[in-house]
Amino acid sequence: MANLYVGNLSFEVTDEGLQQVFSGKGFQVASARVIRDRESGRSRGFGFVELGAGEDSARAIAELNGHDLEGRQLQVNEARPQAPRDGGGSRDHWGHTGRSNKGGRRRF
Repeated sequence: MANLYVGNLSFEVTDEGLQQVFSGKGFQVASARVIRDRESGRSRGFGFVELGAGEDSARAIAELNGHDLEGRQLQVNEARPQAPRDGGGSRDHWGHTGRSNKGGRRRF
């Protein structure tokens, strides 16, 4: 299965609408998801489409990259794996994060 990133979405596009764009071009869609802000629930303007087994991701990219959807040109690329989160931020060469887990008073 191929996983595709779809960017430059209108804020009104739903999961179902995104799926219809791909299925309307003859692709078998396993899933389609518009990414939403956790707090507001508003679309973040991009999503992911997982094509069914045997579907050609290169053909989907060629046919739908630049496709007009609600007045916006879609950006369609192969999705990259999400970078792992270490939860600690950047570290210096000793391995310290710059954060202090110690209690006590704050110094100014």
